[in-house]
Amino acid sequence: MKRIAIFASGSGSNAENIITYFNTTKSAIVTFVFCNSKKAKVFDRCKRLKIPAVLFNRTDFFESEKILTQLKDTADIIVLAGFLWKVPSNLINAFPNKIINIHPALLPKYGGKGMYGMHVHNAVKENKESETGITIHFVNENYDEGAIIFQATTQLESTDSPEDIAQKIHALEYEHFPKVIESIIVQ
Repeated sequence: MKRIAIFASGSGSNAENIITYFNTTKSAIVTFVFCNSKKAKVFDRCKRLKIPAVLFNRTDFFESEKILTQLKDTADIIVLAGFLWKVPSNLINAFPNKIINIHPALLPKYGGKGMYGMHVHNAVKENKESETGITIHFVNENYDEGAIIFQATTQLESTDSPEDIAQKIHALEYEHFPKVIESIIVQ
């Protein structure tokens, strides 16, 4: 059984969806959730789901081997679920093609530094896109430039607000993200 470590920065709805999904399979288990924000709601979700959650800071992540050491002992694959920091090269090198991210747009559109969450949905709305979607991709040294694994689209109406777009994206994330992770694990 493969071991998944999830990195999150916020509410943790995708993390919870992944944990719940893998609690019903024999292919993998979520061993830890790592979070860089002590106010993040993901800690409440982890407590309820009985998944260990680790708070870390910039020094732990960027200037030490602390996170890498713990990951080597507890994870075969890393999943970024609403995690906003750029992944340092020591983690990328230790887990080549084993760090997966989800982005709330159809990359390469609306990707890069600062393009996350409502920033993306606002840009999609401002540009009057007729569709948007999600991209699941491997992580490399650059924001949102790793090899694309999977994309799913949703149609937009001219009357959709950025909040409506966010709801459509969340539905795609919840439907596809765990299944795509599993397809990578069982390869």
